[in-house]
Amino acid sequence: MSHSLTKLWIHAIFGVKNRKPLLNKELREKLIFHLLEKLEEINCKTRIINGAKDHLHLLLLLPNELSISQLMKNLKGESSHWINQTDFLDTKFSWQTGFGAFSISESNVKQVQQYIENQEEHHKKITFKEEYKRFMELHQLSINR
Repeated sequence: MSHSLTKLWIHAIFGVKNRKPLLNKELREKLIFHLLEKLEEINCKTRIINGAKDHLHLLLLLPNELSISQLMKNLKGESSHWINQTDFLDTKFSWQTGFGAFSISESNVKQVQQYIENQEEHHKKITFKEEYKRFMELHQLSINR
């Protein structure tokens, strides 16, 4: 086979450092637009990005050329730099060190997209910390903290 072909749907989640609620609606909308532009530049097809005041969810196809770790490192680093170069916040912005990334089968893409679309409503009932704990249990992962 002369080409490497993949189709890897990834549901990625990352949070604001110390879970600070810094992503107000206006900043979140601008950040999502910014991230979509950056992902397009690296040929990363993105289905949806959304989140709440303290975290973001992304549903995307992982490009052949990048590992998940490289992609998340680049996105988080570039976006925190971008936020800090603007006048959006009175404080220094940074993301938490880690991230969650989960593979999604083609048959579940629409379901995950709907879940991400409804983040504001979802987080009226559950915190990001509780949500992340559920993801860890669902995917049988543990955090050493």
